[in-house]
Amino acid sequence: MNDVTDNEKPASTAIAKMIYILYLVSIIIGITAIVGLIMAYVNKDDAPDWLKSHYQFQIRTFWIGALYLFIGVLLSQFIIGLFIILFWLLWLIVRCAKGIKYLVQEVAYPAPKDWMF
Repeated sequence: MNDVTDNEKPASTAIAKMIYILYLVSIIIGITAIVGLIMAYVNKDDAPDWLKSHYQFQIRTFWIGALYLFIGVLLSQFIIGLFIILFWLLWLIVRCAKGIKYLVQEVAYPAPKDWMF
């Protein structure tokens, strides 16, 4: 039984890491974020508790980021919209980098429900 658990752990960690990477790639190719969101929803129920926090964080990152981006695009005809889009870009990079850091350490994301970093 330990062999099965040990074999599943790297695979589930790899999936979570792939989702963070898909979110970063979405800066250039937007559709990859949707693929990452679907992967997070599919895998969150079968994950250990520490990994569930990462999936919850990834799901919230998508939806909060979509809100920031939507507001930025709506206001892009004004200068403030461009600053919101720039903020979203930096926000996404920082969140993914922090998520990968905690994932590599194999610890739960400390505050998966936060809106900021």
